[in-house]
Amino acid sequence: MSENPQWSVMPLGRQLNLKRGHDLPKRLRVEGAIPIYSSSGLSGRHSTAKCEPPGVITGRYGTIGNVFFASEPYWPLNTTLYVEDFKSNDPKFVYYFLKTFDWDAYSDKSAVPGVNRNHVHEELVAFPPVDEQRAIADVLTSLDDKIDLLHRQNKTLEAMAETLFRQWFVEEAEDGWVEAKLPDEFDFEMGTSPKGDTFNEHGEGMPMYQGNADFGFRFPQRRIYTTAPKRTAKKGDTLISVRAPVGAQNMASETCCIGRGVAAFRLSQNPMFIAYTFYKLRAMMTEFEQFNAEGTVFGSISKRDVSELPILLPPPDRIEKFHRHVGPVDAKVIANCKQIISLEKLRDTLLPKLMSGEVRVAS
Repeated sequence: MSENPQWSVMPLGRQLNLKRGHDLPKRLRVEGAIPIYSSSGLSGRHSTAKCEPPGVITGRYGTIGNVFFASEPYWPLNTTLYVEDFKSNDPKFVYYFLKTFDWDAYSDKSAVPGVNRNHVHEELVAFPPVDEQRAIADVLTSLDDKIDLLHRQNKTLEAMAETLFRQWFVEEAEDGWVEAKLPDEFDFEMGTSPKGDTFNEHGEGMPMYQGNADFGFRFPQRRIYTTAPKRTAKKGDTLISVRAPVGAQNMASETCCIGRGVAAFRLSQNPMFIAYTFYKLRAMMTEFEQFNAEGTVFGSISKRDVSELPILLPPPDRIEKFHRHVGPVDAKVIANCKQIISLEKLRDTLLPKLMSGEVRVAS
């Protein structure tokens, strides 16, 4: 909490008013343009708005601690709390402030966690003057806007690359292309998990990815490390989730250990053609995902199954042409991902410092 005398210290309930969200039975959740927010985020759309923007919504029951900003009319479900009255505070500042709030301290610790609004209202908090609130919100919003722009750009670039792949290797596939199996074109490694006592979360050893839960937009997120890796992927390898669920896709940003939920692929002809590998395997997702419905509770695909996946072998010159055209596009996606990681790290470092007054912004 800031000790700056210009910041007002008082119970949260005097700085703003939180209200429990509203019931909306599923049978009444008709399709419309109004976003519906649950404790975990956007959960559909409705034809009627319950609240006018700007809105700040946070999880109250089930998933607590998530905070969302609504810039359009919205409906907060009864699993949420929403700011009914900002009491002249800047809404975007309130949004960022609530993202740093210690919601776990108010969890009832039950099997399905929940928080009581009245207890939250009693927490002593410090808010700066409104001009400084706006300056803080502007800094954080500029970072979030840049991150959002890069995400949208990446989706556009990936869609362009997928369209070109589909045109050159699916729609324009020629009768003379050889029918083969996946190992005839790609080298691959099925992961296996090291011993549990080699795991840690403080960065000792090699990062290890165990499956879909670790995957991000393009690169997996570091979470677990191992001091005794068994099988590894190389930088640029395409990673596929092979267990529960099968088919999620990422790319290795570095040499890493792969657990038994992951397989790593690279083009035998030229491992540097990482974009071709990535989009060829993305085009095969239907073949991978069929193993989610093989009669088991948790889908999985074995090395033998992977080895039997059918493919067409295009001529090397077409693969090289694709690499020349799409390689730079995909390199931009990778560069954007790295910039997103840097911006998110900067934002997450600044956020608590700005909210506590440790770092000041001229208003």
